Amino acid sequence: MRKIKIALATALALGGIAGGALAQKAAGDPIALRQGHFKELGAAVREPGGMLRGQVPFSLEKVQDSLRVISANAVKNLELFPDSSRTTTAKTEALPAIWERKAEFTALFNKMDTDAKGALERIKDDASFKTEFPKVLANCGACHNSFRVKSS
Repeated sequence: MRKIKIALATALALGGIAGGALAQKAAGDPIALRQGHFKELGAAVREPGGMLRGQVPFSLEKVQDSLRVISANAVKNLELFPDSSRTTTAKTEALPAIWERKAEFTALFNKMDTDAKGALERIKDDASFKTEFPKVLANCGACHNSFRVKSS
């Protein structure tokens, strides 16, 4: 019984060390971080997208939450495309054009942030939402068309 307890304690300790090392690696990995942020962005626009299509009832609170996530992630993502992440064996949909046209790429994220903050101020009801939110989403399409591998 004592050997089992020692083995279990050792396994838990090693697992904690390995888990901590993996967490640190992800924390320092710009590709993993930006992929996580893009997943958050996707989740943030899902429900408002349904509102635009008339599949989900309009909710000002949910739209505002979405715009806050969009703005925050636009700012965070600006720092997650360092030159060191350009040449990598990691699975990424980032095109080399990001680093070749860095100013244009950065301008798109800045515009997304500005548009999201502006929409946060201007959206007051369903009608203003249907006018303003598509302007924010247009930033996603502009970036995807120029800087992301096209899905097959």
